[in-house]
Amino acid sequence: MTGSTRSSDGLDDRRKRLLFRCWHRGTREMDLILGRFADAEIATLGDDELAQLEHLIELPDPDLYAALTGDKRLPPEYASTLFDRIKARGAVDHDA
Repeated sequence: MTGSTRSSDGLDDRRKRLLFRCWHRGTREMDLILGRFADAEIATLGDDELAQLEHLIELPDPDLYAALTGDKRLPPEYASTLFDRIKARGAVDHDA
């Protein structure tokens, strides 16, 4: 079970692939952060935002998680408005 609450029905192949990759990161924390974001947003992301997400998920989990929690700076080549949205969404729940 992935934890996803969203069906991939009706999504194009690119979005299906990204939804899957967001829910299958390798660490449960990142599955929950990116997976929940993808569940909520994947259908409405534009091409530029999809490209930003594709680029962002190339970062190793420890580096991306540290950037989301504020423990480490995000490398400038990964900085994007999409990252800011994921972070602002309150994706990191320290009580979970």
